[in-house]
Amino acid sequence: MPDSPPRSSPFWAPHVHADRRPALLARGRIVAALRAWFGHSDFVEVETGALQASPGNEAHLHAFATTLVAPAGTASPLYLRTSPEFACKKLLAAGEQRIVEFAKVFRNRERGALHSPEFTLVEWYRAGEPYQTLMTDCAAILAEAARAVGTRELRFRGRAADPFAAPERLTVAEAFARFAGIDLLATLPNNKPDRGRLARAAQQSGIRIADDDRWGDIFSRVLVERIEQKLGIGRPTILDEYPAVQAALARPARDPRVAERFELYVCGVELANGFGELTDAPEQRRRLEAEMAEKQRRYGERYPIDEDFLAALAQMPQACGIALGLDRLVMLVTGASRIDQVLWTPHPD
Repeated sequence: MPDSPPRSSPFWAPHVHADRRPALLARGRIVAALRAWFGHSDFVEVETGALQASPGNEAHLHAFATTLVAPAGTASPLYLRTSPEFACKKLLAAGEQRIVEFAKVFRNRERGALHSPEFTLVEWYRAGEPYQTLMTDCAAILAEAARAVGTRELRFRGRAADPFAAPERLTVAEAFARFAGIDLLATLPNNKPDRGRLARAAQQSGIRIADDDRWGDIFSRVLVERIEQKLGIGRPTILDEYPAVQAALARPARDPRVAERFELYVCGVELANGFGELTDAPEQRRRLEAEMAEKQRRYGERYPIDEDFLAALAQMPQACGIALGLDRLVMLVTGASRIDQVLWTPHPD
């Protein structure tokens, strides 16, 4: 699909729709193939509510707020979810073992070639299974999506990857060393971020650092500027063992400096984010409060913590879970260069 600039005509103009329609039909075939794969793998498809008491508590995710007005006229704040995660984990606490949702989610302040304010996550959970199982799932899903449209190659802006190749598995520390020359774990002595050490290493790698950048800001800058575009080239990459301070919802790995969190990259595009789920409710509360304190510092706002979620977490079984961006997957399979090319009714700029 050509990398054309946004059109002045609306998406519903017949000539615009005719250009977009092949990718949209491919989207339908991919969704059908994934639903069949999950069904054959004994998953139950669930539908959780889009309106939530808390939209999620990640510092850098921004929600759409609304108000629920009761028949008596009393008003309560609600949010459109940024993820179905809290609701799905409540279902795990209720006794579900394998669940999947094709979830419409909403994130404010996000717009670009890979971002839409409204998009679809395929989110699934496995109770009582190790998080490495999700890596196997990811490889199978890439292959299923490619078969659905008869392609042997995933593409994005001149980069390509084989959807049937076994993914490369790389730790975040290995990626920092390979692509940026940085000993990442050395900047986490006693599991505490050493901002100065990471800043010096990043500057030696040619990355500009602002005076008010914190450890997490520098980490993200190195990841974006030096690493991401080199992942998933030729074959998918699983970037594993994120620093624990970058994994608020994941349980610690054997090395407490890192967590059971991985991301799937294809053609330099981050496609999925998976976890060995944290089930320690007091620790989860501490982490969510820390995330909201950072959000208040950075953006001057915070979201409520879902007390019902924390209550459910106390009895949730050990589990793993992952969210995969369906729209991005369709982009890679069809070779689209912008997310609005694979949305049936994209939002105007």
